[in-house]
Amino acid sequence: MRVSVIGGSVVPQPVETLAEDVGRLLAQRGHTVVCGGLGGVMEAVCRGAKEADGTTIGILPGEDRAAANEYVDITIATGLNHARNALVVMNGDAVIAIDGAGGTLSEIGYAQVFDRPISGIRTRGISSSDWLEACETPEEAVEHIESNV
Repeated sequence: MRVSVIGGSVVPQPVETLAEDVGRLLAQRGHTVVCGGLGGVMEAVCRGAKEADGTTIGILPGEDRAAANEYVDITIATGLNHARNALVVMNGDAVIAIDGAGGTLSEIGYAQVFDRPISGIRTRGISSSDWLEACETPEEAVEHIESNV
């Protein structure tokens, strides 16, 4: 399955490590990572997936495919800026949100609109609801989406 991983473009080291762990676990379980293709959570999740020989897709906000982080296998340039957030979510069968701010919140909203199961790890101020499962660990987040697709 394809899993969209969303989160901040600038994050502290503990969040980066968490995102790497999510990417590694997704790849180990045979899932493809979809993300926004840039830095922060996006780069860390791709790095973790590549360490486990996984496949990564980056859906970029700009027109330059070379702007993707070095761990992206398939780069899609959109020229849509933040409007590309809908495409990041739409191209996954499920969503894992890690930390983040306004852009991540918009992607969480799209996950609900597109009826994607969503796990959240360290999603500030957002707790479990009918459509988002707040999780403590990468394992818990991945297990939630796997059991709800």
